[in-house]
Amino acid sequence: MPASVPFLAEIPLTLALAALVLGYLLGSIPFGILITRFAGTQDIRTIGSGNIGATNVLRTGRKDLAAATLLGDALKGTAAVLLARHFWGEPAALIAGLGAFIGHIAPVWLKFKGGKGVATFLGIALGLFWPSLVVFAVVWLGMAFLFRYSSLAALTASVATPLSAWALGRADVAVLMALLAVLLWIKHHANISRLLSGTETKIGAKG
Repeated sequence: MPASVPFLAEIPLTLALAALVLGYLLGSIPFGILITRFAGTQDIRTIGSGNIGATNVLRTGRKDLAAATLLGDALKGTAAVLLARHFWGEPAALIAGLGAFIGHIAPVWLKFKGGKGVATFLGIALGLFWPSLVVFAVVWLGMAFLFRYSSLAALTASVATPLSAWALGRADVAVLMALLAVLLWIKHHANISRLLSGTETKIGAKG
């Protein structure tokens, strides 16, 4: 049977707010901008989609910078979860994960214009319940191989993640990851429109 879902009542409000703020501050670190600026490339907000995530960083032609951005955006989610768990326990870890995701997609430093959240979603899954990360990876790879759409693969995998957590007995993680998946889908609204119209760019496509 799935574990019971920790409600906010299980953690003092002050600690819940502390976990949320901790997660938000870590999540709002714009690694894509910092890494490309340090490397001396152009501001990624002025190229491609204008997004600060790894996919747009890849449009600079620097795979190393894109990989570093992906890693940074993922690990800030993991760090938020692990730090909150260490200091305040599992309910705080869940709240910190939510804060980290919100911080990434809506950082106050960038006028709330952040990334789409896939890498941070992965990092949060890793910190909370690593088997769900494995499920995400397997589904993403399978969908990407079959259909060649990175966005479709991510959207599908984001749905599989909370379902797997629930099936494996972590209802608490499932509830959080389902909420994050909804936010991730909202951030991908333009990709969804292009998928429906058949104009979404496939993996490896030129231009």
